[in-house]
Amino acid sequence: MKEAMIEPAGKKDYDQLIAVWESSVRATHDFLSETDIITYRSLILTEYFDQVQLYCIKVEEEIMGFIGLHGEFIQMLFIHPDARGKGLGKTLIDFAKKEYGANTVDVNEQNDQAVGFYEKLGFVTIERSELDGAGKPFPILSMALQT
Repeated sequence: MKEAMIEPAGKKDYDQLIAVWESSVRATHDFLSETDIITYRSLILTEYFDQVQLYCIKVEEEIMGFIGLHGEFIQMLFIHPDARGKGLGKTLIDFAKKEYGANTVDVNEQNDQAVGFYEKLGFVTIERSELDGAGKPFPILSMALQT
C-alpha cells in the first residue's frame, strides 16, 4: 500500500467521510437495519461531525478512513472496507494517542471486529451500557487503554 497521510478534515470533506462511514458500517454493523443506517447517517452529517476534531487518512489523495476526537476520547473511527487490515486504523489510533493523549473509546458490543481491534491495541472494557448514545438498544462497551 502507498504511504498514508493524515490531515485535518472539515465540512468540505463530509461527503467523502460519510461515504467511508456508510461503506464501513455496511461491512461491519450487520446488526443495524437499513432504517438505522439512514437515521445515523443523518445524525452524523448534521450533528456528530461538527462535535469532534476530524482527521482523515488518505492514500493516493483518496480518503480511506477517518477518526473523530473529543479531547482524549475517540468518538469515531471508520476505515473503508477496501483498506481494512492494512494498518490505517492503527495509524489513526497512534496519531490520536500521540497528539491528543487519546485513551478511551466507546464501541458497539455487537461489532466483534472493532472490539477485537481495540483489544489488540491494548484497550480493555471498563463499562457496558445497554443503550447507545442515541438511546437505541445497541449495547456499548466503554474501553480504555491499560496503563
